Amino acid sequence: MEPAPAAATEEVVGVEEEEAVEAPPVIYTMENKPIVTCAGDQNLFSSLYPTLSQQLPREPMEWRRSYGRAPKMIHLESNFVQFKEELLPKEGNKALLTFPFLHIYWTECCDTEVYKATVKDDITKWQNVLKVHSSMDWLIVVVECDAKKKNKTNILPRTSIVDKIRNDFCNKQSDRCVVLSDPLKDSSRSQESWNAFLTKLRTLLLMSFTKNLGKFEDDMRTLREKRTEPGWSFCEYFMVQEELAFVFEMLQQFEDALVQYDELDALFSQYVVNFGAGDGANWLTFFCQPVRSWNGLVLRKPIDMEKRELIQNQEATLLDLRSYLFSRQCTLLIFLQRPWEVSQRALELLHNCVQELKLLEVSVPPGALDCWVFLSCLEVLQRIEGCCDRSQIDANVSHTVGLWSYATEKLKSLGYLCGLVSENGPNSEDLNRTVDLLAGLGAERPETANTAQSPYKKLKEALSSVEAFEKHYLDLSHATIEMYTNIGRIRSAKLVGKDLAEFYMKKRSPQKAEVYLQGALKTYLAEGWALLITHTRKQLAECQKHLGQIENYLQTSSLLAADTNLTEEERKHFCQEILNFAKEPSDGKGQKVILSMHPFAQLKNLHFDPPNAVIHVGGTLSIELTLVNQMPITVSIDQIAINVHFSIEKNSYRKTAEWLTKHKISNGIISFPNEVVGFSLSRSSLPMLELYEMYERSPSDNSLNTTGIICKNVHMLLRRQESSSSLEIPTGLSLEDGAHVLKCSNVILESGVNKIMFKTQGKEPGTYTLRQLCISVGKMQFALPHIYPIVQYDVYSQEPQLKVEPCSDILLAGIPQKVKFTVTTGHYTMKNSDALQLSNADAMPILYHPESKAVIYSNTREKTSEASLMIQSSEKITSISLPMAPAYHVIAFELEVLYLPSTPVCMVENENLSGKELRRTSKEKDSSHNRMATIDQKVTIDCPWSIYSTIIALTFSIPFKAKYSLLSAGKRKYIQVCVQNMSEICFRLSDSNLKSSENCADLILDPLNSKAEQHIYSKQAVFFVWELKWTKDLPSSLQCQFSVSFCSAPSEEHSLSLKPYIYEFQLENFFTLYNVKAEISPPLGAEYCKTGSLCSLEVSITRLSDLLDVDKDEALTESDGYCATKLLYEVVDNSSNWAVCGKSSGVISMPVAAQATHKVHMEVMPLFAGCLPIPDVRLFKYLPHHSAHSIQLDADSWIENDNLSVDKNVDDQADNSSIKSRSSVHSATSAEHKGLPMPRLQSFSPGQVFNSSAGMQVLVIPSKDDHILEVNVT
Repeated sequence: MEPAPAAATEEVVGVEEEEAVEAPPVIYTMENKPIVTCAGDQNLFSSLYPTLSQQLPREPMEWRRSYGRAPKMIHLESNFVQFKEELLPKEGNKALLTFPFLHIYWTECCDTEVYKATVKDDITKWQNVLKVHSSMDWLIVVVECDAKKKNKTNILPRTSIVDKIRNDFCNKQSDRCVVLSDPLKDSSRSQESWNAFLTKLRTLLLMSFTKNLGKFEDDMRTLREKRTEPGWSFCEYFMVQEELAFVFEMLQQFEDALVQYDELDALFSQYVVNFGAGDGANWLTFFCQPVRSWNGLVLRKPIDMEKRELIQNQEATLLDLRSYLFSRQCTLLIFLQRPWEVSQRALELLHNCVQELKLLEVSVPPGALDCWVFLSCLEVLQRIEGCCDRSQIDANVSHTVGLWSYATEKLKSLGYLCGLVSENGPNSEDLNRTVDLLAGLGAERPETANTAQSPYKKLKEALSSVEAFEKHYLDLSHATIEMYTNIGRIRSAKLVGKDLAEFYMKKRSPQKAEVYLQGALKTYLAEGWALLITHTRKQLAECQKHLGQIENYLQTSSLLAADTNLTEEERKHFCQEILNFAKEPSDGKGQKVILSMHPFAQLKNLHFDPPNAVIHVGGTLSIELTLVNQMPITVSIDQIAINVHFSIEKNSYRKTAEWLTKHKISNGIISFPNEVVGFSLSRSSLPMLELYEMYERSPSDNSLNTTGIICKNVHMLLRRQESSSSLEIPTGLSLEDGAHVLKCSNVILESGVNKIMFKTQGKEPGTYTLRQLCISVGKMQFALPHIYPIVQYDVYSQEPQLKVEPCSDILLAGIPQKVKFTVTTGHYTMKNSDALQLSNADAMPILYHPESKAVIYSNTREKTSEASLMIQSSEKITSISLPMAPAYHVIAFELEVLYLPSTPVCMVENENLSGKELRRTSKEKDSSHNRMATIDQKVTIDCPWSIYSTIIALTFSIPFKAKYSLLSAGKRKYIQVCVQNMSEICFRLSDSNLKSSENCADLILDPLNSKAEQHIYSKQAVFFVWELKWTKDLPSSLQCQFSVSFCSAPSEEHSLSLKPYIYEFQLENFFTLYNVKAEISPPLGAEYCKTGSLCSLEVSITRLSDLLDVDKDEALTESDGYCATKLLYEVVDNSSNWAVCGKSSGVISMPVAAQATHKVHMEVMPLFAGCLPIPDVRLFKYLPHHSAHSIQLDADSWIENDNLSVDKNVDDQADNSSIKSRSSVHSATSAEHKGLPMPRLQSFSPGQVFNSSAGMQVLVIPSKDDHILEVNVT
């Protein structure tokens, strides 16, 4: 599209000077330009006009306007007219189009005398006239011509004339006088003169535009601000602001001109809205006059002068004002090459006009508004087609399809109004109405008279006959549907199709209407439009009834009968239609019409009894259905049937009652989803609206332009489901034929909630799935083809079972414990003589109480009866008589058992374990430290229902854990036994005893314990101590047995005597062989040891006995009746209180004789002040390398690492596994020879070495009086 010339403006037709013209006539053409008057030498100007008119618009000028508006580049053109005083604006004249923006005086005077005689007076008169009319925009042009200068040699230079003019008329504005040199010559000097002149002319024109437009805008704003005053006229203001729009259009500033009309549009719309709210302006009454003409929009000429005159004379109706205003906007938008905005604005205008007529309560004849809208739609479409090619139109269908749809809708309304859609055609009243409507159109406009398809001709032809109307309406409808479909607006296409279906129904063509109705209904169902679904279904039902589609009609009727959007009478009508068909006699073929049950009734929930839906063979299951009858009336039902599918599980565990009870629902109620009738996707299942505020701000000044609300999940809410199958009528609905059917006959379904009870008896084990629900009414069936969620019940056949389990978490040995026997009868019936035969075990007798009872439960764990329990015991068998019980019941009873361990709990310490074995044993002890020892006791039970014996195992836990310790005091020995309660209950201990298994008379175990009973609480320990005395030499190994009687607190009396807790252990090499004593002496002359000073440490090792059997090992040497053994001593201070100076260990040869003593002296230094414990002194046997009781050390380890790994028991004497070997060890073993066999170390057994200085402390005082004293207290 190319922009047209400037919009209509005014051109002043010149008149002769002698004619007196009061008001210049105004002619609106497309050629108007800003007016510039020319005074002075008219012949001179006429000779220059062609060049001036061509050169002036050639260069653009930057136009800077006030109020911060952006500057624009414009090309200036002017309409040069002869100066006349009549052209000057009079006071109060607001017309800008006839306003002369600049006045130019032309002269080529070069003679002073001529200037003084005529030119000066003429310029003076010219300026006086301008001053009278306050016109300050003028320019004097002096044309210089070289030819005249040559003819007159006596004239003064040209500058003198110019200077005189400037002195006479341009004292303060010298730039208002311009010299134009040789304008008709083609020379550089002439061109430079022209350029300077044109620049000055453009500048003065722009200055005049800016000044006069600014003043005009200020006056216009002042007039607009007076709009609240009485007597203010919108029409007068309209003409003023349109004058400004004309000026902008004259300057080809179409965007600014459009803004003026948009402001007028917004101002008028606001007044109409306020009028609707009760705040009406007086001038609005001019627009409330009845509508008498509805000839549509006029868009084919730039200005509709007829309507403009009506507005100017305040005689325009609302439609006249809106039509004229939009025609001007349309013209400007097309100049701006925005035709698609024309279509958008047109659609808004048409809808707004309809609403504004209602708000202003304007009287409009029936159909007149439809005619106006129809003509306007087609006029806009044809105007757009006139300025765009076909490819552009096809690519922008989305902008114009709304107008096509609106025109179709209005043509349809006119057809119904004029009787063109009725069955019998239009009557006389319809014809009269048609004549009145055509009369309101008036005569066709001249600009469209020669157009074959003008809107006027189309409307007149469409209203002329039924056939013509049908042709035009179908063409418009099909074109609109095709456009909507092509741009993806399926919903709008379906809506137009629905109107088309309604037209076909009026024309008795239901077969054509059905396609459109089904398509629309499918869309509405997929998106959940409830009211549209109801309305479309009513139309579809009527269509199906005319087509004789009985089954489809009945299905649609059932949906409508359940639709709450209809009135009660309408629902009853459709329900009666169904019942009337059901009562009709059968056609003899025996086939029934099967419909979906969903609209007829809804399955709300299902309740099983028993709740877990598990029964045994022969058991009874009740199923209570809750049905909601959605019909508005009570319906008599012939039969309600549930088809059940039977299946046998491959896995046998599915048949057990225990598994079924654990994996089935407990409350027995299954709820079904609540669906809206006839909806595939109800509104409740759609996601929530995600609404957010939206602000759009100006990029220049960040001011708020628009605000609104945006939905961010619109793609979820308005998604289409075109590919889904039919959502309205189920196809291929069939019922399963099976042997398992639950039936209930002659049921009355009240409107609303109904409860129906079914009962069935378990016959064959397996799983039964409820598949279908069918309601039979006469020769009709309403079927629910799939019951979802899946509903099942199970029938099982169970073998008898016996289960024995403790009543508490653990069974404790040694005290009576309760055990629960559970007999599940399964399919077996307990008789009077049936009993359980238990094989007796000496370690676990069964305690019988005469008041023991057995409880009988039903399969649902309900107590049915209670019977006394009879128990008979013999030497090998214990018989428990079972009470009589029917099949599929449970017999439960409790008995007390007592586990009596036949063997004592033994613990023998092995002193010869290797290092790895010791570490592993230590870890096992740590992991089992908090656990009780357990013993499994097996019992064999013979059951009356089986020829095979049942073996069960009961796990008993030993509640106690015992540990012994050997304590020494010189040669005196003490045995300490620690008993720890590992269980959660409390016990009473009594009769503690310790004895030797050898029964030696020379051995005495003297108890140091309390004789009274002692309580031992949970997780606590009790200690027992005996002193070991002997008169003769004892063997090196001594076997001991500890026993203590116990009972739970409070005690329970039993006739059976309970065995005590027994703990056995063995003592090895427990005689004291050596006494080690360490003493620390202060330095000579000092009373106390001081920190940092060397002190003397004396270690005395004394042999307490002569040669014993335990001394006879590899370390013993004998020479001339003299026996000696090698020992290694080591001084260790684990608390780092002392620093050992010199060697801290060494090897000595110790005589094996009583009271033999060896002393070692060394120096130590105390590191802290206070009472410091004496360093530990450790003693080991020093054995040759071939000893079997020691650990082989690598020579490299001995030499390089300087340590020894020692195997020793955990006692006070040896608590580390490494000994730092010093120089004495190296010398004794000749370790300097790498690779030679190394000596071995062996720890003494507990009690063989007694450290008499253990626990002793030495007082150490600080070496000087420091401010900070560090004291170590242990």
